[in-house]
Amino acid sequence: MKGIDIVKQLLKMGWKIDRIKGSHHIMKKGNQTEVIPCHNTDLPPGLLNAIKRRTGLQ
Repeated sequence: MKGIDIVKQLLKMGWKIDRIKGSHHIMKKGNQTEVIPCHNTDLPPGLLNAIKRRTGLQ
């Protein structure tokens, strides 16, 4: 799964894009902040699982 796919799912869940620095999207929801790398490759499985766990994605 690519980073941009994660960003799209998070936007549907109410997260907002705070800023974009290079190829990293910084997302915010309430007082939570998450950095999503949006390179043109799939995210490594460990990083993908960590982002899902911290943001509540299924």
